[in-house]
Amino acid sequence: MNRKQFISGLGLASAGLIVAPNTILGQEKPASYQKDVVSSFVGAGHSNLNKVKELLEEFPNLIYSSWDWGGGDFETAIGAGGHVGHKEMVNFLISKGARPTLHVLTMLGKTELVKPILETYPSLVNSLGPHGFTFLHHAQRGGEDSKELLAYFEEKGQTQTKISLWD
Repeated sequence: MNRKQFISGLGLASAGLIVAPNTILGQEKPASYQKDVVSSFVGAGHSNLNKVKELLEEFPNLIYSSWDWGGGDFETAIGAGGHVGHKEMVNFLISKGARPTLHVLTMLGKTELVKPILETYPSLVNSLGPHGFTFLHHAQRGGEDSKELLAYFEEKGQTQTKISLWD
C-alpha cells in the first residue's frame, strides 16, 4: 500500500484533513520567489517606495515575504520601513495588505492598538523587531506621532534602542 492509498483508506484526504505538501487548500502552490527578488523588495522597504511599488506590481505576494539576514533575523518590507521611520512606505504597504507588527504600529504612533496588547501580554515589551531594534527605537523613529508611546516605553524601563540578537 502506498501513502495515497493509505490516506484515502482512512478517509482523511477526502475529508480535507490532509493536503499534499505542494498544495494549499487543494490548489497547486506557485514556485518560490527567487532570493534576489525577495532581498531586493525587503531592501527597498527601507527607503525606495518606487522600487517597492514596481516589484509589487510584478510580484503581488511579495507583500508577505520576509528575508532571512541570518541567525533568526527575519525582516519584511514593512518591518524595514518601520525601523527606519518611513511612514509613507509603511502606510502604503498596509494599504496593500501587509501585516503590521506591534513595532511598526509603535512607529506609526498607534497607542490605542499597542498599549492594550502590551498590557495584556507584558512580557512582549521586551520583544525585538528586525535587527534587534526595540520598541523604544521604533517610538523614537515615529517622532511626534509616537511621543506618547516613547514615554510609555521609557516608563517601562526601556533604555536601549538595539539589542544584539546573537549574544
